[in-house]
Amino acid sequence: MKGQIVRSKKGRDEGKVFVISEVIDKDYLFLVDGKLRKLDRPKKKKVKHLYIYNSFIDLDVKDLNDSYIRKKLLPYS
Repeated sequence: MKGQIVRSKKGRDEGKVFVISEVIDKDYLFLVDGKLRKLDRPKKKKVKHLYIYNSFIDLDVKDLNDSYIRKKLLPYS
């Protein structure tokens, strides 16, 4: 779901924490972390390469920016 926190388990970004910015289909997602993968350039990743947490970040805030995402992901990294 959009706003859900995930951690990569495969690939060059293994172990990094992201938030789901968009669901493409049942296999692919767009992820952002506010540092390397910003809102204007999300990462496309397969669902099977992710650990999915039960935590969510509210992405429907008025001033959504990369700094907001970095602050919310800080406790998970």
